[in-house]
Amino acid sequence: MLKDKLKLIPHLPGSYQMKNSDGIIIYVGKAKDLKKRVNSYFNRPQTGKTAKMVSEIADFSYIVASSELEAFLLEFNLIKQYDPKYNILLKDDKSYPYIEYINKPYPKLQVSRYLSIRKKDKKMLFGPYPNAYAARKIVALINRLYPLKKCQIMPKKVCLYYHIGECLGYCEKKVDQEKLNMMESEILSFLRGNADILKNKILEKINTYSEQLNFEMALELKKELNYISIVLDKQKMELHDYVNRDIVGFYFDKGYLSIQILFLRNGRMVGGHTDIFPVITSYQDELETYLMNFYSRHEVPKEILCTSDTNNIVLSEILKTNFVVPLKGKKKNLVDLAIKNAKINLENELEIVMKNEEITEKANDELRELLNLNKLDRIDLFDNSNLFGTFTVSCMVVFKNGKPAKKEYRKYKISLEKNDDYHTMQEVIYRRYYRALVDKLELPDLIIVDGGINQINACMEILNNLNLNIRVCGLRKNNKHRTNDLIDSYGYRTIPLDKTSNVFHYLTRMQDEVHRYTISYHRAIRSKGAISSILDNIEGIGDKRKKELIKEFGSVTKIENASLEELTKIIPEHIAIRLQEYLKEKKNK
Repeated sequence: MLKDKLKLIPHLPGSYQMKNSDGIIIYVGKAKDLKKRVNSYFNRPQTGKTAKMVSEIADFSYIVASSELEAFLLEFNLIKQYDPKYNILLKDDKSYPYIEYINKPYPKLQVSRYLSIRKKDKKMLFGPYPNAYAARKIVALINRLYPLKKCQIMPKKVCLYYHIGECLGYCEKKVDQEKLNMMESEILSFLRGNADILKNKILEKINTYSEQLNFEMALELKKELNYISIVLDKQKMELHDYVNRDIVGFYFDKGYLSIQILFLRNGRMVGGHTDIFPVITSYQDELETYLMNFYSRHEVPKEILCTSDTNNIVLSEILKTNFVVPLKGKKKNLVDLAIKNAKINLENELEIVMKNEEITEKANDELRELLNLNKLDRIDLFDNSNLFGTFTVSCMVVFKNGKPAKKEYRKYKISLEKNDDYHTMQEVIYRRYYRALVDKLELPDLIIVDGGINQINACMEILNNLNLNIRVCGLRKNNKHRTNDLIDSYGYRTIPLDKTSNVFHYLTRMQDEVHRYTISYHRAIRSKGAISSILDNIEGIGDKRKKELIKEFGSVTKIENASLEELTKIIPEHIAIRLQEYLKEKKNK
C-alpha cells in the first residue's frame, strides 16, 4: 500500500522515482526533504500536468543522498538514464553555433556546433550565436580579409587564393610567421570584442580597391561594413569589462514556467534562448534542473546573473562557475530585462502552448481508446522508399506522448536488391526489434506502418517470431493517394478516419514526419550512389578520391556546377578537366 510506504520515507535529501503500473519510471525528482516532497503529491489537490502524472503513479522508490548537491546530481543522472515521460526538460537537443578558431597545423576559421560540452574542451570557441546566418557571415568576411587556410583538402601547390593574397601558401609552407602572428592576434581581438579591428581592416581594403579603380569590390565591402556596424550596434550593452556572462530570467504563471537566457559575450549581446513548459513540481526545482541540463550541453560562461530563487550555491559548485544575484546597478537591470522578456514570451505564447498540449494529449488519448490500449506513451512509425528497386531504404521515427523524439529516429539501408515491400518491412522490423531485445531498449506501445494488411502481416510475422506482443496498425490510402483508413492488426478491422477529427490530424502529422525523414534519407543515398557510379567511369579517381568528392559536393549537380579551381582542391587538375569533360558530354547526350 502506498499509504504505508509513504510513512516510512525519511526526512532526508535525495531523489525519488515515480512508477506506473508496469513498473516504468515516469518521473524523477529531487528534494531537500524526501518525506515532505513525496507526500505532497498525495495529500493535497493537484492540477494540470501534475494531476495527470499523479493519476498514473502505482508505486515509487527513492534514494537517500548525503547532501543537496548529491541529490541534484543523482536526479540529473537518473533522468538521463531513464528518460521519464514527465521529465520534459531534457528533450531539447538544440545546439547553437560557435565561431571556432583553429591554429594548428594551419590557421582556420569555421562555424561549429557541439551537442556535448566535453567536445568543446581546449577549443577556441566564440559565441554562442543564436543567429547562425550572422555567424557564417562573420566567418566569410574574416576569411575574405585575412589569408587563412581555406582549402578542405591540402593541395600540392599554391592555388588562386595565394595569388590574390587570401592565403599564405600553407601547402608549400611559404608562411611568414610574423605575418601569421599578427593576423591571429587581430582575428582573436575582434572575436573577443574589439570591433574596431575588423572595421579598420575593411576600410583599409575599401581604400585599396578604390585606388585600384575597382569600385565594384569597394562597394561590396562597403555593404559588408554597413552590415557589421548594424549587427554590432544592436549588440551594444553598457558592461565593458569583456566578461562572458549569461543572464537568467524567468516567469511562472498558470502552471507554466517561461525561461529567458540572454548571452552576453565580450560586452555584447549575441542573442538569447527561450523556453516554456508545464511544471510538475515546484518551479524552483524545475528551474534548477533546467539550468543543470542546459549547461551540460552549452558553454558555461564565467558568470551567470540570476535571481535568488535558485539554489545558486549548489549550481555554482556543480557547474564550476559564479552564480551572482545582483541587487542594484547595470547587472540588476540586465536580470530585470531577462525577466521582462520571459514574462512577455509567456503572455504571448501561453495560449498557443496550452492549446497545442491539449490537442496533442486529446488526440493521443482518443487513439488509445480507439485501439483499446491500456497506455500509449510511445509510437514507432516505419516507411520504405526505393527507386525502381534500387537504393532501397527504410526509416523509423518515434513519437513519445504525442511529440517527435528525434534522438530515437533510425535509418536503415536494406539489403534487398529488388522492389519487395513485404520483405523490406520484415528486414527492418527484425533488425530494429532484435536489437531492442538484445540491448534492452524501450519497446513501443504501438507500431504504425505505411500500408495495409500486407505490410501489417509482414510486421506481425517477425514480431511473433521474436515473441513480442505489440499492436500494429497500417495507414491505408484511397485511390487518390490520401490517407483514408486505419487498419488494426487486432481482428484486421478497418477504422474509417474522419478527416476533421483530432485522430486523423494526429496520424497524418506522424505519417508526414516519417515520410519526410525517409525521402530525405533516400535522396541522400540516391545522390551519393549516382555520384559513385559516375566517378567509377573516370580514370584516376579511386576509392579515396571518390569519398573526398562525395563528402565535399554531395550531388552530381554540385559537381557539374563546381569550378575547375574547386575541383582541383581535391583531385589533380588533369583529372578534374577529364571529369568536367565527361559530365559535359553526358549532359549533352
